[in-house]
Amino acid sequence: MTRDLLRDLYATLAAALLVVAAALVGTAIEREDGTLHVGWPPLYANWGPHVGSGTPAALVVAVGVVAYGPRVAARLPWRALLGTAWGTAMAWTWSLALIDGWQRGVAVRLTTSYEYLQVIDRFQHIPATLRDFTGHILIHSPDHWPAHVAGHPPAATVTFVLLDRVGLGGGGWAGAFCITVGASACVAVLVAVRALTDEALARRAAPFLVMAPAAVWMGTSADGYFAAVAAWTIAFLALAVTGYRPRLTGFASGLLFGLTCYLSYGLTLFAVIAGAVLLLGTRRIRPLPYALAGLAVVPVAFTLAGFNWWEAYHLLVERYYEGAGGIRPYGYWVWGNLACTVMIVGPATVAGLRRTGATLLKSPRQLRASSSPDAPPPGRTPDLHDGSVRVGSALRRRVMPWADDLRDTSAEVRLAVLVAAAFVALLIADLSGMSKAESERIWLPFAMWLLASCALLTRPRAWLAAQATLALLLNHLLLTGW
Repeated sequence: MTRDLLRDLYATLAAALLVVAAALVGTAIEREDGTLHVGWPPLYANWGPHVGSGTPAALVVAVGVVAYGPRVAARLPWRALLGTAWGTAMAWTWSLALIDGWQRGVAVRLTTSYEYLQVIDRFQHIPATLRDFTGHILIHSPDHWPAHVAGHPPAATVTFVLLDRVGLGGGGWAGAFCITVGASACVAVLVAVRALTDEALARRAAPFLVMAPAAVWMGTSADGYFAAVAAWTIAFLALAVTGYRPRLTGFASGLLFGLTCYLSYGLTLFAVIAGAVLLLGTRRIRPLPYALAGLAVVPVAFTLAGFNWWEAYHLLVERYYEGAGGIRPYGYWVWGNLACTVMIVGPATVAGLRRTGATLLKSPRQLRASSSPDAPPPGRTPDLHDGSVRVGSALRRRVMPWADDLRDTSAEVRLAVLVAAAFVALLIADLSGMSKAESERIWLPFAMWLLASCALLTRPRAWLAAQATLALLLNHLLLTGW
C-alpha cells in the first residue's frame, strides 16, 4: 500500500468518525431538548429500511459504472462522453428516486406544504405577485409564503409557474424537470475541468460525477436544478476565459449567474468559484464586458417587475430566525453540516480533497523553482518602481506564490485551485449560520465541484464502489425529507 493511499484512508476514517460523532451528539441533543428539528441527525431524514421499484435499476447502474466507468470514460470521444455522462447520471438519479416509489420519490416531493408548487395559483399575474412578494416573507405577515418560497428569490417559484403554464404542471413534471436538468450539472463540471485543466483529468472525474451519493438528494429537490444552473455558469465562464467564443460564452455565464442569484440567495457565493476561474483563465479580460452585460439581465428584469432582492434578503434573515433557524444550535450545526457534506460527496471525495490540499501545499515550491517572465533574478530584491515588477504582482506572489503563474502549472494544481475555491465557498456558507441543517440539499451546488477532486485518485474502481455503496445504503435505510 502506497503512502498516499494510506493517507487517503486515514482522511476517510477521520470523516467517518465525524459522521458518527454528529449522529451520536445530534441524537443526544434531539432527545434532550429537540432543538435540531431533524429526524436522523445530522440528516433531515427518518430511519426506515425499504426497497422499491428502483432498487434493481440502481444496482445495475452501480455495477456498470464501477466495472466499466473508468474504461468507458477514457475511451469515448469527448462529445459522446458528455452525452453518456448526462444519460447515466439521469439513470442513477431516477433509479435512486424510485426506490421510494413514484409517489413519494418523485410526484409528491415538490407539492408538500413548504414547497414551491403550493403557491402556483397565487402567481396568476406574475408582475403583480413579484411587486407584493416581500410583503409575505415574514411568518406573521398575511398569507405568508411557505418556507421554501420565502427562503428563495422568486425565480425559483416562477420556474415552476412557467412549467405549469406550458402544460407541465404537477409534482410529476416538476420532479422530472429537476432530475433532467439537475443531472446535467455533471456535464457542466466536466466541460469546466477540461477547459481549465486538461481532458485527461476531466475523463478521470467523469465516473465520480455521474455516480455521486449526492444523487440521493439531486433527484426531486429543486436544489438539484439550482446546482445545474450554477454549474453551467462556471462552465461557460471557463470556456470564455480560455478563448472559446468569449463573447457568447461570457454573456451566457453572466446571464446564468444572474439567474443563479435569483434562484438562491446563498449561491451568490459562486462568485468565489468564478474568481478562481478568472485566475485560471488565459484570457481573463476580454469576456468580462459580455459577462457583466449578461449578469445585468435577470436582476434588471426582476427589479423592473417590482421585486427588491436586498429587501427580500433582509426579510428572509428575519424569517429564518423566527423559525427553526433561530432554534437550531449553531454550535452543533457548524460542524454537523460538514458531516452532512461527507455523506453527499462520499469517501472518495474526502480522499480527493486530501489530495487537493497536498497538491496546493506543494505547488508554491514547484513554481518558485520554475522560471517566470516577470520574476526578479535570484538574490535580487524586486524594485517596485522600475516598471519590470509591479506592486500588485509582488503582493500576490507574497500571499499566493502560485497565483500569477497558474497558467504554467500542472493540470493537477489548476484542478486543486478550482476545487479549493468551491470548498472555501462552502465554508463561508457554513460559518454564516444561514445553513443550519438540511445542508445535504442546500449545498448540492457546491458539492458538485468537490466531486471533481476524485480525478486525483488512484484505484478508481475501489473508490467508485465505496461511493455507490454509500448512496445505496442511504437511500435504502433512510426516508429522506427531500
